[in-house]
Amino acid sequence: MVNGVVVVNVTDDMNIDLEKIFEVYKNVNLVLVDGFDDAILGVDEESHRVIYSIDKCLQILLEKGMESTEAVEYFDHKVVATYTGDKTPIWCDDTMLTFSQ
Repeated sequence: MVNGVVVVNVTDDMNIDLEKIFEVYKNVNLVLVDGFDDAILGVDEESHRVIYSIDKCLQILLEKGMESTEAVEYFDHKVVATYTGDKTPIWCDDTMLTFSQ
């Protein structure tokens, strides 16, 4: 745990272990966003909200064939804008580090 966050995936060459997340949080109802498992960075220990890398989410959309602008618009309007209550995921804005339009 780092500053109240359980870090599961910290580098590009590590694969997320969803089984580990489900084991640690077996009594917690986590909200996962379909299609973005590879973008999970970890889970906030206090709120039990899943933390996603925005950059990795955008890369997933690009890999599915979207253009950069289309990926950003889709992500902003269809993914981030979706409210799922107090377990709505946390979106880590790491796009300034790697994503370019």
